Amino acid sequence: MFKNLVDWIDARIPMTRVYNMHMAQYPAPKNMNFWYVFGFLATIVLVNQIVTGIWLTMSYEPSAAGAFASVEYIMRDVEYGWIIRYMHSTGASAFFVVVYLHMFRGMMYGSYQKPRELLWLFGMFIYLALMAEAFMGYLLPWGQMSYWGAQVIIGLFGTIPVIGEDLALWIRGDYVVSGATLNRFFALHVIALPLIIVILVFLHIVALHEVGSNNPDGVDVKRPKGSLSDDEKTKFEFHEYYTSKKDLLDDVVPFFPHMVLKDLMAFGVFIFFFCYVMFFNPDMYGKFIEHPNFEMANNLKTPEHVFPVWYFTPFYAILKAVPNPFGGVVAMFGAIIMLALLPWIDRGKVRSWRYRCGLHKWNLIIFAIVFVILGYLGGTPGTPFKEMISKVFTVMYFGFFVLLWLYSKNEKTKPLPERITK
Repeated sequence: MFKNLVDWIDARIPMTRVYNMHMAQYPAPKNMNFWYVFGFLATIVLVNQIVTGIWLTMSYEPSAAGAFASVEYIMRDVEYGWIIRYMHSTGASAFFVVVYLHMFRGMMYGSYQKPRELLWLFGMFIYLALMAEAFMGYLLPWGQMSYWGAQVIIGLFGTIPVIGEDLALWIRGDYVVSGATLNRFFALHVIALPLIIVILVFLHIVALHEVGSNNPDGVDVKRPKGSLSDDEKTKFEFHEYYTSKKDLLDDVVPFFPHMVLKDLMAFGVFIFFFCYVMFFNPDMYGKFIEHPNFEMANNLKTPEHVFPVWYFTPFYAILKAVPNPFGGVVAMFGAIIMLALLPWIDRGKVRSWRYRCGLHKWNLIIFAIVFVILGYLGGTPGTPFKEMISKVFTVMYFGFFVLLWLYSKNEKTKPLPERITK
């Protein structure tokens, strides 16, 4: 009876074929290592954020008078409300952890190079949408740091010449951060931006499956002589193709069960750390949930230090490193734009850092260290020494892209293997 139901659906919607093509029998390079699990983990966290977010909105009141009290109500009176709230707050930070690692893996193995430029761009659009989503959600608890952090970040738009003040007023919906700001941020956080993120994730996956997954060697998947061409391959259902022609695909394995088992193992490790944070240290020493955010927003009392949440601090450090406010905003957004332009900045012909020159490896490692240190500098009280270090590391951040553009075209690389290695 079940098979008849599936056949009836397949005759009207290609459910089984799409499932096999894009999930079960998707051809994954057989040498994928642990760096390739972070895309899967990001999907898991996205589902967690959507589901827990829906449940939180059932008890949340998006008003200046009731927002903070409704969060307290969720934490204290709603059955298992505290778990749902901490799943959501921990998930926000976990999202950026896995996304940053996912992006670094792409930089290590050159997953942004031809023909995957559009795949990288979709990923950067997802990253920007996530930053907007996190910023909108940051205001919703209506705590002290939420309020004043939003006041500072929105105020940055006011530094833009000519249109700045009008733009900041339009974003706030008022002359100061108020209930009007909270209402529009709530609407964007729970409806508009999640929809945009889901669409972008879909496009990201479609682009990935069109060009195929990269691998740690950064070489194209090869097939022995006599294997089916791409045109011939389309004539077969994927499950038929793998059962009858699997000996012809030496470089790839079906996504299920090979990659699924790796992803599930990674998920087990991830969920262990996730639950530890959620149950034993949900504020992560004031980094995931800042201590001033346990106080209700007060527009007459400014916290001693106002910082953005940790995943924004590298760019906040770049902003503070430039003395001119508008110049700081340009540098901050320029830091993100440079990442998006990476496929055109890197003029190298070899993808993976395994076969690139030593200068490239050191350049990438130093870039990662610089990013982490900028994150620390952007999330701690400023001193003259820290300001000087921020300036130096901001120059080093942009220096990564300048150096990459200069040496990549005539880079001396190691010989590439004919086939992917184990």
